[in-house]
This record gives sequence, C-alpha cells and structure tokens, in this order.
Amino acid sequence: MKSSHKLCLVALVFLAAILLSINAWAEKRIGVLIFSDETRYIEAAKGIKDKLSEAGYTASNTHYIIEKSGANKAKAVEIAQRFTSERLDLIIALGTSSAVILAKEIKDVPIVFSIVYNPVDAGIAKSWKSSGNNTTGTTTDIPMMKILDNLKLLRPVRRLAVLYTAGETNSESLLRDLQNIHAKAGINIIPVLIATKEDINQLLPEVLRTVDSIYITGSNVVNSQIATIVNLTTKANVITVSHLEDLIEKGVLLGVCADPYTSGRLAGEKAVKILHGAKPSSLSIDAPTKFDVIINMKTAREGKFPLSSEFMKRVTKKIE
Repeated sequence: MKSSHKLCLVALVFLAAILLSINAWAEKRIGVLIFSDETRYIEAAKGIKDKLSEAGYTASNTHYIIEKSGANKAKAVEIAQRFTSERLDLIIALGTSSAVILAKEIKDVPIVFSIVYNPVDAGIAKSWKSSGNNTTGTTTDIPMMKILDNLKLLRPVRRLAVLYTAGETNSESLLRDLQNIHAKAGINIIPVLIATKEDINQLLPEVLRTVDSIYITGSNVVNSQIATIVNLTTKANVITVSHLEDLIEKGVLLGVCADPYTSGRLAGEKAVKILHGAKPSSLSIDAPTKFDVIINMKTAREGKFPLSSEFMKRVTKKIE
C-alpha cells in the first residue's frame, strides 16, 4: 500500500513537471513599447530580443506586439491602455517615459525596462534591490565622477552648463546627480532650463559666453535640437558631453556611455527569468559594469579641440 502511494506521488510530481514545462514553452505574447526611434532604444530592444531567442523564445513560440510612440507621451498612454486588453505575458519598456507610463497603467503584467536613467527617482521602482511591484530592468545610470574625470582629462573644466527640461525625470535626475558631486569634482554646475525648441537659439549663445563645457541630458526637447547645439558649441570651442551614445554619433564631442545593446541583453536575462516564473520584484535593477569612452573625431577636428595622448589612451571608441 505504501509502495502504491509512493508511485502515485512520483507520478503526480512527474505530471506537474510536464505541465510546467508545457506552460513554459506555450506561445508567449510580449508587448514592446519603444518611446522613439533613437538608436539607443532600438539597440536595447534588439539586445532583449536576442537574449530571449537564445533562451528558446523564438518566432515559433513567441509573438511580439511592437509599438512606437514617436516621442509622444499621449500616444504612449494610448498604447499602454491597448496593452491591457492584449493578454500579454510580458511587457518590454524602452525609455524612461515608456516605463513610467506603463508602470502607471499596468499593474498585473510583468514589465521589464531598459534605457532608464533612474527608475527610483522616476517613481517606477521603490529601490534598486527590489521594485516592490511588477517592474524590473536595467539602467543607463553611470557614476558621474567617471564622466567628469574623463571630461577634465580632455580639458580643464570649471563651469559646466547642464541643458535639462523640467518634468522629464531622467533629465532632472541627472542634473541633481551632477549638483551633488560638484564640490568634489571642483566644477560649478550651471542649470539651463530648456522648455521649448526655441529656447536653444534664445538661451544658448549667452550661455556659451560664460561656460567651458555643456552636458546634454536625456531631455527629449534638448535631444531634438542636437544639430543646432553641436553647431553652436563647436563654433564657440565649448566641449559637449553626454552619457548617451547616439548623441555622440550625432556630433556631441565626448561620451562616457553604457552600450545600449549590452543593457538590453542584461534586461533580456531578467525577462527570461520572469517567463520561467520569477517575480519582477525579486530581481534587482542593474547597470552594465563596462563603459565606453567615446570621442567624435569630426567634431574634434571642426572645433579644433586638442586631444592629448593621455586622454586618447582612455578612448575605447572613435566616431569618424
């Protein structure tokens, strides 16, 4: 009799394992919200998808619903609301605005985000160790001293203007991080509020007369005017710096950046764990451990910025 009970128990455990396996590999429906066509979002999305594919989530068993909001927050809200009726197993958020909107609108589906500067400041997560909710992901947060150390090696800097936009959490968070370490870095931080595109031409010429470098944050308003900013700063021989690689590709002189594809793959690892049953709140929010020091050589030549051999030793990527 005891032997019969043991056999039944073994059979039930085996059946449960089979059912779990079938459920794990049943078709998964994954929603993806990409805030804009910026290279960093596209590369991170590719990294996530590649990691999922390597884990067995391929076209044969995974259906992606990919949406882009065109840097329009109202449209992102509409997409998030549509996702609520799509019976999704997982949602991917690319960009801080996407993640904030999805986290607000959707509470019952796991959300994995990437290319988010500070998810805690943005109100997406309660802490870096645990979101305390249905979200987790990766961040582009880079130690500000690492960026400023490379900036000062390129040229002695005393006054750094920070172009930011009120209401854009990543932009505001980055400004605060710079302000928090300005004394240690020996650099005066000059906040420059950019509310509209017109502010660039109205405010920047005067700013350029009083600073020796400008930080380009992740503000959508600022980023949309990169060509104008690069043109004005290069002519004035003022250094531009950012933590976003696609802005260096567009002409910003110096970047200290986390690779977006690598960030995406790291987020993809979390997505795989969630699809295997992990809760988002059980997974920490992480940043890539390696960073590139990037220089735009075209901007360096046009602005006649001297590049010392000591500085060039730190450069890991050149954009021609």
